Amino acid sequence: MQKRLIRKLNLEILLSQIEPHPTPKPSLEQYTIPADVAATILYIAAYTYNDIIDKTVLDLGCGTGRLALGAAFLGAKQVIGVDIDSTAVREALRNSKQLGLKDKVQWVIADIDVVHGQFDTVLQNPPFGVQKRRADRKFLEKALEVGKSIYSLHKSSHKDKALLEALKARGTSTIPVFPSSFIKRFVEEHNGRTRAAYAMLMTIPRMFSFHTKQRREFLVDLHVLERR
Repeated sequence: MQKRLIRKLNLEILLSQIEPHPTPKPSLEQYTIPADVAATILYIAAYTYNDIIDKTVLDLGCGTGRLALGAAFLGAKQVIGVDIDSTAVREALRNSKQLGLKDKVQWVIADIDVVHGQFDTVLQNPPFGVQKRRADRKFLEKALEVGKSIYSLHKSSHKDKALLEALKARGTSTIPVFPSSFIKRFVEEHNGRTRAAYAMLMTIPRMFSFHTKQRREFLVDLHVLERR
């Protein structure tokens, strides 16, 4: 397994080769996580909290596999990616073959309800609940049920434009912030606690007919959680 420090730029280059979903569905909020955001999450998990290398890793709602494949590349002991969308999982398998990581990740087409067992680390970019309210709660519940450490990405609760501009101007990938009060409370009610939260800048291209701009920039918060 990978023991040496991998440069973040090299990780981001690898992740950028992973193809996005060819036919994303608005109802499932299938926005492929940008390579730079995925690399930052994985880097924090691997080298700040030691939660990737030689660990069992679960990617809930794996999409086309950026977080799962990144974890495998960094040296996870076992990686499983789960998604309800068969097209996404087939694309994830194709991506794993293209990157030479086919034997490093198991892919499962299923609703996350069927996931059982225990994992060292859960990575997830759940639906933000824009199309379906509270869609992210199901992912948080499952992550806290099966994972010891959880890295969960959510639409930011911070509306501070200065924070957005600071991330853009400094070129920094994260700024520590206070966690969402709702997520913090929800996590505590489900036998977990929040270790940290980081604001990040996410950029997505125009994907659906209701998008009015060619690209959109907005804040997201990475919540670092653990089960009690």
